[in-house]
Amino acid sequence: MFDAKVVAMILTGIKDTLYMTLVSTFFGYAIGLPFGIILNVTRSGGLHPNKVIYGIGDFICNIVRSIPFLILLILLIPFTRLIVGQSYGSTATIVPLVICAAPYIARVVETALNEVDAGVIEAARAMGASNLQIVFKVLLVEARVSLFSGATITTGLLLGYSAMSGTVGGGGLGDIAVRYGYYRWQTDIMIVTVLLLILIFQIIQNIGTRFSTHIDHRKR
Repeated sequence: MFDAKVVAMILTGIKDTLYMTLVSTFFGYAIGLPFGIILNVTRSGGLHPNKVIYGIGDFICNIVRSIPFLILLILLIPFTRLIVGQSYGSTATIVPLVICAAPYIARVVETALNEVDAGVIEAARAMGASNLQIVFKVLLVEARVSLFSGATITTGLLLGYSAMSGTVGGGGLGDIAVRYGYYRWQTDIMIVTVLLLILIFQIIQNIGTRFSTHIDHRKR
């Protein structure tokens, strides 16, 4: 039952889950944000169209996103071991989470930037703004609400993926749910871990929604 040892284990699971989710989101955006900007800039009709660069980026995004996360997690075991020295645990899970998240984030960023009104871009060009200035002072600013909404959705997605990694010893609440709820048939622990994952997801979603509303000048 829920003695001190089980409570300590669940608290550690919460910490590991948040660690995997937030760190992988950060590094996913460190890769995916510039990747998405490049896709937007080099697309047909972009600031600097380039079929070769866009084609390569588009291909990479489609390939990685088409692989189910659990299979990707297993495929990347040798690479994960090379990067962090082990293939299991919360730190090791961050590697496949980042690789899975980066192309997804790139698509989110590309789509958000595509939605910026072309008239605003043309106005910036008419005032002599360079492509770099348009990207950072027009595109990213105008698309900030969509970008942050996408970040909220991505964080929730990675939370679910971090739990999924528990099937192969990824750590966190997912690992606890698999080890105790599935292998040992301790339904009470399984229910608690599921409820905690739902709670964490709701907190992330509510924070993201509130912040998106706060920075949306259209609703003021």
